[in-house]
Amino acid sequence: MPLPTKDEANQLLELHVTDDYQRYHARMVAAALEGYAARFQGDPHLWFITGLLHDLDFQKHPEIHPRESLQWFRVWGYPEELIHAVEAHAYGYNGYSALPRTPLAAALLATDELCGIFYAYRKMNPVRYGEMKAGSIKKKVKDTAFAAKVDRATITVGCEHLGVTVDDHIANLITFLAAFD
Repeated sequence: MPLPTKDEANQLLELHVTDDYQRYHARMVAAALEGYAARFQGDPHLWFITGLLHDLDFQKHPEIHPRESLQWFRVWGYPEELIHAVEAHAYGYNGYSALPRTPLAAALLATDELCGIFYAYRKMNPVRYGEMKAGSIKKKVKDTAFAAKVDRATITVGCEHLGVTVDDHIANLITFLAAFD
């Protein structure tokens, strides 16, 4: 099976993810990755679908995530680049130790947790993503009491493998998420 269309991928998301926040998060990550695809000459459809489906089994199996998703993606014949990115985004969790080998995998690792900070910041300060100030987000990244469950180390590892600074990554996400509003 080739990559699903955006509509088909959204149907998969709706089928497997019932939590509104997790659906929103998946769509945020997808928008950010689609933005990064242009910067790294990636396939914007592949990058979007990877972001949309990266946590497909998280709600059902957080303790072994993304094991079931990876099995589904292989059975469905999805590209190895997507499979590797989803596996690498679990770096440091549930026994996963694969570091990102591709720009897509690095972008997903760097973006996944940072989107959590963006979301939490917006809940406190109802401002559009595109109007956020990079300095304000940077302060929240450094403040480990803010959105305490967000793993800042994976953001750093992802940025290092992507070849961008955390500051530039924050600025990029502000740009990429401006259209998400």
